[in-house]
Amino acid sequence: MSKTPSPANTTAFYAQAAIAFGLAMTAITLGIWNLPVDAWIRAFLIVSTMFLVSSAFTLAKVVRDAQERSEVTARIDQARVDKMLAEHDPFATP
Repeated sequence: MSKTPSPANTTAFYAQAAIAFGLAMTAITLGIWNLPVDAWIRAFLIVSTMFLVSSAFTLAKVVRDAQERSEVTARIDQARVDKMLAEHDPFATP
């Protein structure tokens, strides 16, 4: 059975993703903080932002889990095909 190498993320990619997330959260927090609005509007925007961030993490996890599940299913199917091909003798008489 041939094993395809899975692409690995580099440390630089992880760092870039973490820095981008930190900058985005800082920018939105400063933006909300400096809005010329009442405190309850600011609180609503902060809670909405937190809900958006948590739902984005959840969506990313669900997509990743679905991808991993399809890879496992494909590997199992490939293993079954490989086993059938290994056991098949084209010269055997029925």
